[in-house]
Amino acid sequence: MSYQNKTYVIFDGDNDMWAYAYMKGWKSNENMDFNFYDAHDIRPLTERASEETVRKALRERLANARQTIVLVGENTKNLYRFVRWEIEISQKRDLPIIVVNLNGSRQLDANRCPAILRDWLAAHVEFKAKIIQHALDNFPDEYTRLRESTSGPRYYTDEVYRKLGL
Repeated sequence: MSYQNKTYVIFDGDNDMWAYAYMKGWKSNENMDFNFYDAHDIRPLTERASEETVRKALRERLANARQTIVLVGENTKNLYRFVRWEIEISQKRDLPIIVVNLNGSRQLDANRCPAILRDWLAAHVEFKAKIIQHALDNFPDEYTRLRESTSGPRYYTDEVYRKLGL
C-alpha cells in the first residue's frame, strides 16, 4: 500500500538527484506499475532556504512518513549534514527503511552504504522500479514482524527478482 503511506526519500542531492527524478518519472508514467506517496511533496523548499529552514521542513516531512527509502550512490556513506541526520531520524521514529543501491547491487554494499545502516534491519535492493515497488509494498509489514527479534540487512532472493521479471 505504498500509495497510501508517505515515503520519505533520502539521497545525495548533489550527485543522485537523477535517481530520485527517475522514481518520480516512474510514478507519473501510466504504463508503469510504480507508485509511492512522496513525503517531499509536503512544503517544497527553495534553493535559497537556510539550513534551519531546511531541517524544519525535513522534520515535518519525516513526521508524516511511514517508510523511508535511502538511495545509495557513490558518496552517500560520506554525507553527514543531512543524509545521516535524516537516517538517524528515520531510525528513531522506527520507520521501515529500504536501501536502494544505485550501482545494481541486490544486497548490502558495505563500500557505499552508510555505516549506521549496515547492521540495521533494512531491505537492500537494486535500483529497479519493480523491486523497489515490491519492497514498498511488502517490507513495512515484514519490518513490523521482525524488528523486535532480528537485526541486520534483509535481501530478496533471486527467485523474487525472477518472478518480477528482473
